[in-house]
Amino acid sequence: MKLIFVRHGSAILLSEFGEKPVKVGDVIALAANTLCGSKPEGSITVTTIYLDRDYIVDQVFWQHAALLADRLDAQDFAEELYSEPAQVLHLGEDRAGMLMPWLDELVALSLDGPTPEKFYRMQALLFGVLDVVAPHVRTTPTRRSPTQRRAIRLGTLSPRNFAPLRAEARQAVDLLRDAPEQRWTLQSLADAVHLSPSQLGRVFGNAYGKSPMTYLATLRAQQLARLLRETDLAIEQAMREVGWRSRGHAARMFRQAVGVTPTRYRDLVRQKAAA
Repeated sequence: MKLIFVRHGSAILLSEFGEKPVKVGDVIALAANTLCGSKPEGSITVTTIYLDRDYIVDQVFWQHAALLADRLDAQDFAEELYSEPAQVLHLGEDRAGMLMPWLDELVALSLDGPTPEKFYRMQALLFGVLDVVAPHVRTTPTRRSPTQRRAIRLGTLSPRNFAPLRAEARQAVDLLRDAPEQRWTLQSLADAVHLSPSQLGRVFGNAYGKSPMTYLATLRAQQLARLLRETDLAIEQAMREVGWRSRGHAARMFRQAVGVTPTRYRDLVRQKAAA
């Protein structure tokens, strides 16, 4: 997850929620794997905090421990509670200004990498920032109560064991990155890495947080955006270059990833170049 604090200037944000203006006093909250771009209006200065997904789930577990059986339960609860993947939080200049010394200190402490001596100070600064930001995050009302909690899963609440990515997941990503224009299906990709489609879906999702086909759509959107920025290819031809045969489908997937249609994206790029 990212928290992007606008410290100076303004911009037009392009993301899954469409086009939105952001200015000093705003914070952009982005969930993992959420594409987001921006068109600065003049210049803009930001500070970005990156939060690990497992760290967020752990905090949700302790925050709502009365409702949750374990950290696996907390993961589902967090996805339900924070269902909007991209939000603009309007803190206001005064409230955001309170955070700037803490953000500056966090940046300074991060320059040389984490050390045990800095750990608690960085935690304190982060919690101070989150205490101000969290009330502005939009959440989804939940109907969970202590009597509605899921059955407790068998096993101990041991820390998660981090394992290397499965070789098949890395192979699948390499195939998609090397040839996104190919007519991939889940079956053909699974055959290429010698797994069943269901196995590949599970292995890939555990590694990258999204399905192979969603990952492919994201790759194609990124490449289409690059072609629209850097070439004069007709939009329909650029769509075919990245592997999309249907203009309607391509426009829908691109808008879902970037926030605007390909035509609008190219217009914005050209307006910026002419300014």
